[in-house]
Amino acid sequence: MRRLRRVKILATLGPASQTPEVLEQLVRAGADVFRINMSHASHDAMRERIRMIRDLSKKLGHEIGILVDLQGPKLRVGEFKDGGFDLVKGQSFVLDDQKVPGDGTRVHLPHPEILRALRPGHTVLIDDGKVKLHIVDASPTRAVAKVDVAGRISNRKGVSLPDTEIPVSAMTEKDRGDLDAALEEGVDWIAVSFVQRADDIAEVKKIARGRAMVLAKIEKPQAIARLDEIMEISDALMVARGDLGVEMPLEKVPGLQKRITRNARRLGKPVVVATQMLESMITSPVPTRAEVSDVATAVFEGADAVMLSAESAAGQFPIEAVSTMNRIAEEVEQDAIYRTVINAQRSAPEATGADAIAVAARDVAETLDVKTVCAWTSSGSTAFRIARERPAPPILALTPKRETARRLALVWGVHAIATKDANDVDDMAKRACKFANRAGFSQEGDRIVIVAGVPFGTPGATNMVRIAFTGDET
Repeated sequence: MRRLRRVKILATLGPASQTPEVLEQLVRAGADVFRINMSHASHDAMRERIRMIRDLSKKLGHEIGILVDLQGPKLRVGEFKDGGFDLVKGQSFVLDDQKVPGDGTRVHLPHPEILRALRPGHTVLIDDGKVKLHIVDASPTRAVAKVDVAGRISNRKGVSLPDTEIPVSAMTEKDRGDLDAALEEGVDWIAVSFVQRADDIAEVKKIARGRAMVLAKIEKPQAIARLDEIMEISDALMVARGDLGVEMPLEKVPGLQKRITRNARRLGKPVVVATQMLESMITSPVPTRAEVSDVATAVFEGADAVMLSAESAAGQFPIEAVSTMNRIAEEVEQDAIYRTVINAQRSAPEATGADAIAVAARDVAETLDVKTVCAWTSSGSTAFRIARERPAPPILALTPKRETARRLALVWGVHAIATKDANDVDDMAKRACKFANRAGFSQEGDRIVIVAGVPFGTPGATNMVRIAFTGDET
């Protein structure tokens, strides 16, 4: 299952991809991590999908990551007498706390926290921005708005508030139940929706207690305003371009994607680029040329992973979508300009021993043209730091913890294998060479670079680089 690319592919599961046969085809086509969206999955459905993925992982002898995506708060208007009304530009429209069906002049907003937070001048977007209002008068029980973009408003349509910080947690009661169930099943990553502040991530990490790594979905303007502190506390980031594009001007999203991608790499944290990457493949066996360029741009930028949503979850061509994304990534990474772009984005390492060792390993590997960089790692931190440097050779991570190997499935360039820890330095070198040969990263007589921490099994103790020549260890 060795990949011929460094960027990873994250595929969302759904009605089009919920059998063991399709899951296996998706992995063979290129999927590295599966996403379970709790907006559309019950606990029983989640458990069944996790069981199928773990069974498939054992069958293939290949570690497959699992990411559970929490739904987050869903803000919606109430219901209307006749199902909905067409609003006219310039008219007044009221959002209030009255629990009666709406009409062409008002509607119930079943979120008192929103009414308390709204202020004159704030924008209100309905149904992904199809209807746009701005507040002209606000009180804790009602807000009077003017219609800027006309359109139909109907039952239970979503509400977006780009200017309003809502004093609620990113986790609802449903999310807490989903999080507990996911942690009980031993998932690898938890994605947090509706992140507005670092405390939203801290809350999830406090509950997870290291049982899963926590990814922050950057999808709100409030998160952009606090991006540095959110990135600092998160284990990984997702550029959720769909919601960002609703709540912010569309033309700002590409720049934000580059900013988040580069800052995440500087911090040595994985970053996923998501939403509408191959959208047309929901109904078409081939993508548009613009979509191909979009995926290629994310790969050129050095994203750790690119994600498929409805394309693999509910589309007519889930296998083809993964296969297409795989081919695009392979082609980009073989392009002559790819290494130039990746190398130009390097930033100075942090002043730590682990970062110094990671930089040294990259320099040695590229100077000597070695076949792979092998990282012995318990927590995964050594592999994370080496991946930050984006070395030219692939990264082979050897870990005594299977959960670490699964988490590393999301990380750029890392092929992870769960195995018992090394006994001593000689055993470390011998077995690293053996696994490099077996996994197809090297052949007899090739040089590899080995990074480890002594004493073995001590998390965060990366302090050694060694060059070894592989023999026929098979």
